Amino acid sequence: MKVPHIIGADLSKRTIDFATYQGIHLKVSNCRIGFDELVKWLNKQGINSSEMMIVMEHTGLYSYRLTQFLEKHKIPFTKVSALAIKRSIGLVRGKNDKIDAIRIARFGFEKQDQLMPDQPAGKVMERLQMLHSTRDRLVKHRTALITAVEEYQYNCGLKNNDVIIASQLKLIKDFDRQIARIQEGIASTIELEKNLKDNFILLQSVKGVGKIVAMATIVKTRNFTLFNKARKFACYCGTAPFENSSGISVRGKTKVSPLADKQMKTLLDLAAKSAIQYDKELREYYLRRIAAGKSKRSTRNIIRNKILFRMFAVIKRQTPFVQNYLKTA
Repeated sequence: MKVPHIIGADLSKRTIDFATYQGIHLKVSNCRIGFDELVKWLNKQGINSSEMMIVMEHTGLYSYRLTQFLEKHKIPFTKVSALAIKRSIGLVRGKNDKIDAIRIARFGFEKQDQLMPDQPAGKVMERLQMLHSTRDRLVKHRTALITAVEEYQYNCGLKNNDVIIASQLKLIKDFDRQIARIQEGIASTIELEKNLKDNFILLQSVKGVGKIVAMATIVKTRNFTLFNKARKFACYCGTAPFENSSGISVRGKTKVSPLADKQMKTLLDLAAKSAIQYDKELREYYLRRIAAGKSKRSTRNIIRNKILFRMFAVIKRQTPFVQNYLKTA
């Protein structure tokens, strides 16, 4: 989307630095008062909201209030990967918030023909995203505690009645209860919109896809509005293989990129392992490749992609997956 004005935004918890690619800079508080200052600054610069786009990095909750304000005032914005910005800049020396905002603006100016303004997620989807991230955080804490307990038990021989173990076991039970509450919240939120509920059910018709994978896929794709093709989502998840060659001297194997959503990739891997157990077609395919000397990892990655393509297929058709209906989906 080409527009006359690209504004870079470097966000932190308390402040936001805005800058044009020419270097004109504004620093404001990350709150409503600061956002009002932004509007005044734009008017002073003679920048109309229909002729601009604000480019920012994905910063989680730090950008929540700003994006709400921008959506309300119909100011176009887009979020881009911090890694994409870093790689496009190349080797740099020194940094501060002002410089970072200018660099983001220059990235946006160079790539503006590839950038599209973000569309409002909607209240229900925003709620689902927050519930999903909260559940993910709780699961990570619980996993860390379980690992610590196992290490104390194995390496130190501590028993369950030892205060070190007992205190952590109690916390694990608390985490279990809170994760269950979040899961209930996710279920009730999905029930609020028919399209969400229908897609959630359809995804689980694919062997290997359970509630967690289905929910994560809906959140990551924003209910299949951010990605219109399975291949694009496979690239995002890091399961799509790419050619690895150069000239006549480099002829490497095709491989997946390390730049990926690691959480989604892990969930798809778990889905693939489950499908190998319970999907006759995929199990036979897996065993044939292994018998032919192919690696388990590459074969499992192919199955991850088959599952991913099947998920997009059922959403596109709006009908449940039927075994053997898509033999090479």
